[in-house]
Amino acid sequence: MTPAIDERERIRAAMNRILDGIPQSSNGALTIVALAQEAGVPRNALTQRHLDLKNDFYERVKERGATPDTEVRLRKTIVKLKETIANKNEELDQLRADVPALVRTVNQLTLENQQLREALAQPASNVLAFRNRHSPHPNG
Repeated sequence: MTPAIDERERIRAAMNRILDGIPQSSNGALTIVALAQEAGVPRNALTQRHLDLKNDFYERVKERGATPDTEVRLRKTIVKLKETIANKNEELDQLRADVPALVRTVNQLTLENQQLREALAQPASNVLAFRNRHSPHPNG
């Protein structure tokens, strides 16, 4: 598919509208997606056919001192991810600290369980069995 003859002019006009804060057919974000939408061209027109216009757009955004929306979103995402990593590292450190105490507890319970099983296996000499109340009396 060949690009429209006026594609470059539409991109330049869209660039001006976005940078002037008067977009007509996009949200006015300082992104290539918004620029393509504003110009009525596919995004790949800017990423493949008109790289110079894409670079010019970003350069003009940079000159204005404005941070592109995509960069703002990415920076926010980075902050959230760093917080998540810090929280997960803290949780991991706590879990690692808990493991030795849990291992000691399991070992102690295993030992006690083994001792109780051994005690149950040996008949106790000081325990007498009671006669069942409901059994008939042996003498009558």
